[in-house]
Amino acid sequence: MTQDQAAAARAVTVAHDDHTALQQELLAQVAGCFPRRESRTTCGQMLAGLLMELEDKNCWTLAEALGHPTPDRLQHFLARASWDEQQVMAQAGRWAIEHLDDGDTDHTVLIIDETADAKSSTDAAGAARQYSGTLGGVALCQVAVHLAYATSRGHTILDRALYLPESRAADEEHRELARIPEHTMFATKPQLAAALLQRAHAAGVRAAFVAGDEVYGGRELRTRIRALNLGYVLAVRSSTTLSTHAGRTLTAKDAAALIPAGAWMRLRTGSGTKGTRQYDWAMLAIRPDDTPDGQDPGHTTLLVRRHRYTGQMSFYRCWSPRSVPLARLIHVATTRWRIEEDHQLAKQTCGLDAGQVIRWRSWHRWSSMALLAYAFIAVATARQRQLDGPVVEHLGLVAIAIPELLRQLRGIVIPDPRRGPEHRLTWSIWRRRHQYRARLAHQRWHAYAETTP
Repeated sequence: MTQDQAAAARAVTVAHDDHTALQQELLAQVAGCFPRRESRTTCGQMLAGLLMELEDKNCWTLAEALGHPTPDRLQHFLARASWDEQQVMAQAGRWAIEHLDDGDTDHTVLIIDETADAKSSTDAAGAARQYSGTLGGVALCQVAVHLAYATSRGHTILDRALYLPESRAADEEHRELARIPEHTMFATKPQLAAALLQRAHAAGVRAAFVAGDEVYGGRELRTRIRALNLGYVLAVRSSTTLSTHAGRTLTAKDAAALIPAGAWMRLRTGSGTKGTRQYDWAMLAIRPDDTPDGQDPGHTTLLVRRHRYTGQMSFYRCWSPRSVPLARLIHVATTRWRIEEDHQLAKQTCGLDAGQVIRWRSWHRWSSMALLAYAFIAVATARQRQLDGPVVEHLGLVAIAIPELLRQLRGIVIPDPRRGPEHRLTWSIWRRRHQYRARLAHQRWHAYAETTP
C-alpha cells in the first residue's frame, strides 16, 4: 500500500468517539420522555442491547446480554413503567431529521408502506390471518404501517401504527386480553397512513412528496395528502380508472396506449450489484379527482414505467402544486424502495419483528425502542458516509452500509453481551425454572378444561 493509499485508508476509519457522542446525543434528546431515572437508564441499556449481535432479541435474551439477573426490569419497562412511547418516537424523529436534512425540501420524500411479522398465536394484539405481501400471501401475522423520511443523506423510519383488522376490532375478548384501548377503532391502512402523515406535519416535518404503493393510491388518502400541501407519487393498478383532459374515462393501461412512441425516455433509476437499472418512462396529463375545497387543481399526471425488454408496465398517479419535470417524479417513485430497506434492516439489526410481546402497549413500546435503535444506526451510517467522502471510490470501496458499521461499533461503542460462565449458569437455571412453572400451569389448565362441562 502506497503512502497515499494509507492516508486514504485512515480517512475512512470509523470515528468511534464521534459515534459515542452521537449515541449520547440521541439519549439526551429522548430523556425528557422518561419521568424516572430508572426508566431513562433502562432505555439506554435497551438501545445498546438491541444493537448487540444476538441470535434472538426479546426481553429474556436482552436482559441476559445486558447482565440483568432476570427479565423483570425490561418487562416492567415495556408493560407498566410510566413513559410516553409516542413522545419517544417524535423526539427520535426530530433528532434524525436534524442530521439527515440536506436543506433541499424539494427532493425530500415521505414514504408510507406496511410490513408484516408472522405470529404463532392469535393472542398478540392485532394478529389474524390476513394478506401480507411481506409474507407472500395469507398468513397469521401482525401488520403495521410505517412512515419513512428520505433525503440524499440517508433515510429512516419516523413513525408506525399497528393495523387492527376489522374482525379483531370487533372481538371483545381479544380487545380485553390484548389490552387494546377503548378509543382504538378499526381503521384501514390508508387511514392509518393519513394519521401518520398528519402527525408528522403537525410536528413540523417538511417534504415535497409522499410516495407509496398500490395500497395507498385511493382517492381518500390522496385528498388528505393534498390537504397537507404535499405532492404525491402513488402506485396504482393497471385497472384504475382516470379521466384525460379530453374528457375520456380510461383505465391506466388504456391511457398508456395514448402516449406517443417518441414521448418515452430511457433513464437510469439506480444501480445494483448487477449494474445500472434502466427503464422507459413517460407521463400523461390527466384530470384531478381529489382536489380539497378551496385548493387550486395543480398538476395531475399518470407516470408510466415500462421494462425495456419485457414491456411490462407499472403505473403511478402523481400530483404537485406546480409543474415538475419527469426526472423529479421518477426520483420520488424510485425513492419508495428505501422503506423496504428500512424494514429489512430494522428487523435484521434492531429486532423490530422479534419482540414476542402480546399486548397493545407493549407492542408500541417495543417498536419505539427498536426504531430508536434503528434511527441511531441509520444516522450514524449517514454521518460516516459524509466523513468518508469521495475517498471510498479512490480506494475501490463501496460506501459503508448499516451492517458493516455495526460490526465496527460492536464491542466499542456498543458493549459486548455479558457471557461470563457464572452469569450463563444463573440464566440457565432461571429459564429452566420458568419453563417448569409454565408447563405445570398448562397442565393444570388442560385438566380444568377437560373436566369443565
